[in-house]
Amino acid sequence: MSLTRKVIIVTGAASGMGKATVKKLLEEKAIVYAVDWNEDALSEVGKITKAYPVYCDISKSVECDKLIDQVVKDEGQLDGIVNFAGVLKRTGLLDCTDEEFDYVLNINTKGCFYLNRAAAKKMIKQRSGSIVNVSSIWSDIGAKGVIAYGASKGAVSQITRCAALDLAGTGVRVNEIRPGETNTPMLASERGKDYTQEDIDNKLKEIASTIPEKRLADPSEIANAAIFLLSEASSYMQGSHITVDGGYTAL
Repeated sequence: MSLTRKVIIVTGAASGMGKATVKKLLEEKAIVYAVDWNEDALSEVGKITKAYPVYCDISKSVECDKLIDQVVKDEGQLDGIVNFAGVLKRTGLLDCTDEEFDYVLNINTKGCFYLNRAAAKKMIKQRSGSIVNVSSIWSDIGAKGVIAYGASKGAVSQITRCAALDLAGTGVRVNEIRPGETNTPMLASERGKDYTQEDIDNKLKEIASTIPEKRLADPSEIANAAIFLLSEASSYMQGSHITVDGGYTAL
């Protein structure tokens, strides 16, 4: 699964699964561009790793195009991209506002589309490349109180399938990871002002108890799936998904 000197972009790289993937890719001797819009956290990633930190607001197509163009200009190639960047609002059908719905879909869905399109245009020219989208187990099953997030991740799954068929035979592969409950800042976020840290810790333990493996995923375990899909070990995978959820959706 060698990724030595492969040029890889990781979005959402400043924390959680994205940060874990940056670290693993560097261990594999890849050339990594760590992309995020949290400038302080992104700067810290640049300090502690050999990744190239790049600020980008993926909800804007012009910034996505600029990102891809710059990486290809600097390196002469783009071998892979992993789209971890995403946001969450814990609101359901009756209380989700127009602004919240647009905010989540602009980043999770439109951002994914913009990056898939921009990366594919470059990869087709070189007849190779791996696009890895990151949806969620909630792309395939329902969940209460996260309607915008569920809708956005369902759309990411469809972007993956459709893009894979559009690119089949070009040398460019598009596949997807569906993480389950993972111990990241996002899982703890948006719990409300009345939640103390102890409340959040107890909530995460409660979530872990509902999973057959009886624990949350570590971000590095999701990163392992990304490494596999980026590498030639997954060369015959196109429009597929890997579910990493400790058995949750097997129930």
